[in-house]
This record gives sequence, C-alpha cells and structure tokens, in this order.
Amino acid sequence: MPHLLLTIRYDGTAYHGWQVQKNALSIQQVLQDAIEKVFGSRLDVKGCSRTDTGVHANMYCVSFEATFYPGEYHLISALNRHLPRDIRAYACRETDGTFHARYSATGKEYIYNIYNAQYENPFYSNYAFHYPFKIDEKRLNAAAKHFIGYHDFAAFCSAHSDIEDTRRTIYECRVVREGDFVRIIISGDGFLYNMVRIIAGTLIDVARGKLEPDDVKDIIDKRNRKNAGKTLAAKGLFLNKVFYGVNLES
Repeated sequence: MPHLLLTIRYDGTAYHGWQVQKNALSIQQVLQDAIEKVFGSRLDVKGCSRTDTGVHANMYCVSFEATFYPGEYHLISALNRHLPRDIRAYACRETDGTFHARYSATGKEYIYNIYNAQYENPFYSNYAFHYPFKIDEKRLNAAAKHFIGYHDFAAFCSAHSDIEDTRRTIYECRVVREGDFVRIIISGDGFLYNMVRIIAGTLIDVARGKLEPDDVKDIIDKRNRKNAGKTLAAKGLFLNKVFYGVNLES
C-alpha cells in the first residue's frame, strides 16, 4: 500500500477551514471527495494544519495511504479534474509508513497580507486586510524582531483555546513592502490558535502609534491576551510553506 504525500494550494474564501465539519464545507471534505473518485474508496487523509475559515494556502501538505500509485503526473491530473478551480494539487511523492503530514513537519511559514492604500481594491478584498493609513515598515520591523526566539506566546493565543503549552520558537519575523502591499512573513516550529493574526493585529497597533515597537517585548513577558492587538481578518493569512526533512519544492 503506497503512502503518499500530496501537496495542494487553495483559495480558502468559500471554505470553513481544512477540517471536516458537519454543517459546513471544508477543504478536507472536497479533497476527500476527489480522492474517492480517483481511487474508488473513501481514504483517510491527514492534513498538515487546521487552517481557519477564509485562510488560504500556497503550500498545504496531505498524507494518506493509497490503494495504488499511478505516478505524480497521472494522479495530479486526475485529482485536478475532480477538484474545483479554487483547490489545485501540484506535487506528490511516495513516503515511508511513518510519515505524517502534520506530525512530521518541523515548521511552517505564514504570510499575512495588508493592502496599504487609501481605498480598497475589490480584486484584493478576499486576500488582504485593508489598512488605509501609511505604514512605516521600518517601525513594524523594529517591533517584529521581538517575536523571534523561544517565548511563551500566551498573549498571542485565542482566549478560547484550551492548549496548555503556549511556548513556541519563532525563526523569522519580518515586514516587507511590495508596492501597496505590506507583508508580515513569519516562520516557526509551531503556531498557536490565531497566533499569526494576533501578531498582525499587534503590529497594526504599532503602525497606528497605539503601541511603541519595544512594547511588544513587554506584552510577550506579561502573557495576557488583553494586552495584544486584535485578531485580524482570516482573509489576509496564507500558509506559505511547510518544512520537513526533505525539500518538497524540488
């Protein structure tokens, strides 16, 4: 029985996140439907992350045990014929039986998009948070550097989360401007529920002047969710890369 690692990308606008839900359409359900049509049976698929409603993915990894493997080209072509246009498969490889899309991952990279122009653009409205006032990305970078390292990120986790260990290691957190887009790029060994969106909301508070860049360190140290910024809209968040012990983009 071949063990496969399938890589997809998707526009999450029409979906209620990755995980199957009783009364809402999810990415997992749609992907399983397509896989069932190709393999003739309902296969159990494991996703690399539980993305929320409206969150997008440029690289999302799925592992599953298949009944056969027709090869990368034939499988991807067959799946894409059965998938809607907002979900596309683009890579597949065989793995050993110990591989798990979620638990074998060593880290992830997210990008949060902010559309920084005076007026909203309808072509970007599903893919970026609109902020109409000029952002000084150097000021945001001075704040972002405080997230790097091993910290307790309790202040940057949803208040409704029941997770006990809120310590994570952030490898990189930086802010770049590309025209009217300001992008927050952050990678780490793991992320708490809504963590990236709360970090983005905190950096918007720095942009507004509500917080100074060095206030971020104090917010981390105090571990109180009330001190951090708002949870920004899911539509600006992209899961950009998933890291394993091998390069999946080659």
